[in-house]
Amino acid sequence: MGVDAVKYAKTLLPQVQYSTEDASRSDFEYLWKTIEAVVKAGATMINVPDTVGYAVPEEFGELIYRINDRLKNLNDQVILSVHCHNDLGLATANTLSAIKNGAQKVEVTINGLGERAGNASLEEVVMGLKVRENHFGCYTDINTKELLKSSRLVTLLTGLDVQVNKAITGDNAFAHSSGIHQDGLLKDKQVYEIMSPEDIGADSMELILTARSGRHAFKNAVEKMGFDTSDTEDFEQLFAKFLTLADAKKEVYDHDVFYLVTNHRTMDASSKQLFELESFQVVSGDVNPAATVKLRKGEESVQGSSGGDGPIDALYSVIKSLVGLDVQLKDYKINSLSRGMEAVGRVNIRIDYAGKTYSGRAMDTDIIKASALAFLNGINAVLLDSGNDSRS
Repeated sequence: MGVDAVKYAKTLLPQVQYSTEDASRSDFEYLWKTIEAVVKAGATMINVPDTVGYAVPEEFGELIYRINDRLKNLNDQVILSVHCHNDLGLATANTLSAIKNGAQKVEVTINGLGERAGNASLEEVVMGLKVRENHFGCYTDINTKELLKSSRLVTLLTGLDVQVNKAITGDNAFAHSSGIHQDGLLKDKQVYEIMSPEDIGADSMELILTARSGRHAFKNAVEKMGFDTSDTEDFEQLFAKFLTLADAKKEVYDHDVFYLVTNHRTMDASSKQLFELESFQVVSGDVNPAATVKLRKGEESVQGSSGGDGPIDALYSVIKSLVGLDVQLKDYKINSLSRGMEAVGRVNIRIDYAGKTYSGRAMDTDIIKASALAFLNGINAVLLDSGNDSRS
């Protein structure tokens, strides 16, 4: 049947791929007999799938090596391809093992989408080859700076989010919260980063300040805002206050650090005060969604109301009007971090201001409040970036 199918296909077009279903569990001699027959019938590409994700890397690599050895003796113009599924979480490993053993083409999907547990992830395979090119001895011409954009586009179109700790394109792929990791990264990025975030089109590494963060990471955050840390005794007092705050908040953001330093030193921060959320009220529904927000900046409070297409649109509209910055929301994502009646929601946003992109995120059991705080964190990042030279 395979021979007949290939012969017919060759009457229609010059390039014909023959795929050997469930090859990883097939009897090898029968598998090779089939491949040999279809190649002689005119197949120009042989695809060897691990259809049900059963193979392990050493075993699959050996299978590809044996097929490749015979195939090159039969017809060295035929391309050997593989197609791996992820039922045991080994699709990427099996694909890379196949490449090492002679596969010239691999079938992959963005975000690892596919039947059941999915297929080999394009971004993982591509970056595996790029980072370990000396090991695999081959490369692709894929523009890796488009990987993150492509991943997010597929997420947007399918509605299927990638896990936050997914390799290469997960939200936490280049985020570091361990104190010893943060210390090492600040000394030399290569200590804990085997590839640059910019290689895949991501922003620079993110140091998430938590109670596990050490002095080096906290000092870096403080100095990044333009504050002096040369007074050792003063810095130790400040670090102790940071640990207390981190224990209470779990994650500490730039604006938290700013207020922590300014309140500790009772210094005049009027030239670059940031916004805090004092109160809010949101009315949802299909008739006139609206939001009322009260913000504090230093000693002053401002309040306003606005309508919108929905509760978040109304909320962000009034915040934009109160802060007086023409920021554009580029991305909004909300995820549940826990279950039950007191589930915690995490909101990640990206905003554009003056051609630059800023991120903000927040966590709260109230997802509307988390949305407001994330937006304010992004706006405060703009303020910090636009004039930290004014502090000393």
